Amino acid sequence: MILETQIKTLLFSFIFGIYFSFILDLNYKYINKIKKIYKIIYTFLIVFINIVLYFLIIMKINYGVLHIYSFFLIVLGVYLEHYLHHFIEKKSKE
Repeated sequence: MILETQIKTLLFSFIFGIYFSFILDLNYKYINKIKKIYKIIYTFLIVFINIVLYFLIIMKINYGVLHIYSFFLIVLGVYLEHYLHHFIEKKSKE
């Protein structure tokens, strides 16, 4: 694979991890007041739509070729967003 394509894939996967974590946090905040079965269905739909979105964009970037390092960067993006979210909450409480 061309280096430019790899860099685009890595950068997109990292940014998508941050986006995905943010969306799941929003989802968690807004579904607390509904019934459990609706929570499961709604969360499943959110995750499914985001997986399809990720795959469609990866299709445009590198013709749908998935690599293990893409998933590692998604996880890294999720952890970074989670850490920054808690860091900002902690600083705002002080």
